[in-house]
Amino acid sequence: MRRRRSMILSTVAVLAAALLLSASSIGLKAHWAGPPKQVTLLAAGPTAAPQAPPPAPLPDPTADLDVRARKAAADAARNGADITFTVLDRRTGRVVSGGDPAPFPIASVAKLFIADDLLMGLSRRNAQLNREDRRGLEIMLRSSDDFQANDFWVQGGRNEVIERIVTRYKLASTTAPYNGDWWNTMSTTADLVRYYDMLLDGTGGLPSAQADIIISNLAASTPLGIDGYPQRFGIPDALYAEPVAVKQGWMCCWNGPNQLHMSTGVVGADRRYVIAIGSMQPVDEAAARDTLTRALKTMFPGGSI
Repeated sequence: MRRRRSMILSTVAVLAAALLLSASSIGLKAHWAGPPKQVTLLAAGPTAAPQAPPPAPLPDPTADLDVRARKAAADAARNGADITFTVLDRRTGRVVSGGDPAPFPIASVAKLFIADDLLMGLSRRNAQLNREDRRGLEIMLRSSDDFQANDFWVQGGRNEVIERIVTRYKLASTTAPYNGDWWNTMSTTADLVRYYDMLLDGTGGLPSAQADIIISNLAASTPLGIDGYPQRFGIPDALYAEPVAVKQGWMCCWNGPNQLHMSTGVVGADRRYVIAIGSMQPVDEAAARDTLTRALKTMFPGGSI
């Protein structure tokens, strides 16, 4: 009886454990199981990148140059000076000019034409500058040596030099000197700017290697001319923050006791700008140089364009 009772208890225990295990399994299944969640898969496709706003246009350095130029001319006039100028932005083609457009003698700026004609003649003969002429050209362009200019002028046929330049560069207002002296070559700031522009882009006919000889020598312009005359007035002193390549000119006395000063050249590391400016003023040389420099400082404040 005791054994039977023991067997009954064991059987009950086993059944109870089985029931508990079954209930436990059912409970776990009820806990974790449930209606399946519906998942929607999105097809992958190209994603459009966000569009960057267009870059803002760069400011035009010459946007209000005409206003500043008028002020410069008015200031010069109050000091008894007449100025004439032309500024070209070679990138945009914009030109700002003012003053008397009549031709005037360009003094030592004519040495540009003498150098150009000499180099063109050599190029056509497929010849090179000899050592003596190269040194002479350097002194003429960098330090404005009149004696070397005279030699090249005579060698080129005097007035024929200007006539060939006028033909190649189509300079409408440039003429050979009335008396055969190169410093009395007549031109305008507009023609001089045209000359520089065509020299740089090759449309005047001078090959680029020869044009670079001219520009590199102008970039090495000396503070004093060979005669000791200060030649940093105008573009070099006014645009001191820019790389420049310049040819200056000065003489007395034109149309009375006027000191005539000219500053011409190329401005900017990319040779973007060409400037030619001239002044006539019945004062001493130092005052005349200062007038021209102050006019350009008014046009280009801060030493740059």
